[in-house]
Amino acid sequence: MSSSRCSGNMAEQVQRKKIPLVPENLLKKRKAYQALKATQAKQALLDKKEQNKGKKLKFKRLEWFLHDSWRQQRDRVRLTRLEVKPHGLEVPDKHSLAFIVRIQRINGVSSLVQRTIARLCLKKIFSGVFFRVTPQTMKTLRIVEPYVTWGFPNLKSVRELILKRGQAKVKNKTIPLTDNTVIEEHLGKYGVICLQDLIHEIAFPGKNFQAISAFLRPFHLSMARHATKNRVGFLKEVGLPGYRGERINQLIRQLN
Repeated sequence: MSSSRCSGNMAEQVQRKKIPLVPENLLKKRKAYQALKATQAKQALLDKKEQNKGKKLKFKRLEWFLHDSWRQQRDRVRLTRLEVKPHGLEVPDKHSLAFIVRIQRINGVSSLVQRTIARLCLKKIFSGVFFRVTPQTMKTLRIVEPYVTWGFPNLKSVRELILKRGQAKVKNKTIPLTDNTVIEEHLGKYGVICLQDLIHEIAFPGKNFQAISAFLRPFHLSMARHATKNRVGFLKEVGLPGYRGERINQLIRQLN
């Protein structure tokens, strides 16, 4: 056993001695070559970053989702379904007064949606208007429903909105509702001579609701201070677009 171990150790020593040694000048050349390759790779990476500096990053799936034609196609399909299913145009409650707040952007939507938004005077995001709900006007609401939220305000919400943010359109000028003489001058023929009469006519729509509501400018609601820093969180607080019934009063308290 001892002789076999000794022979094995001798064989290993002979193999170790047979390993060729690399000359020092060759090692230096290899090291210099590796350093040159590393420098070239670093420079190529910097050049590529410089070329892509002015270019926009493209995300194909996101671009497809936000593409104008896709949004227009979505609106076309949705409006076609409303024609096929007329029950979607039924008035959801016995209330006749609705308050509409725009909470979504309308970039790239269909021309019908854009015209309807303009007709409702909701040109700015987080602007709101009073709207009389009838079986005939429900189609107008359904057209813009993915971009607005609406519901039935109570008398308290109507009063707070008009007292705090009420403005009138007089000769293409916007003036605050602080003088009853202006109200009597323009709405006196409808029996509205003061601010309380105006609030009552809006809260309980009558035959002159269209003319009286046209006298009011859209209500520009305020956004929370943290909305610009955390838009996703703020939109989550506001909620989803669409019909929300009497819960619109909570949104009015939040944005008024």
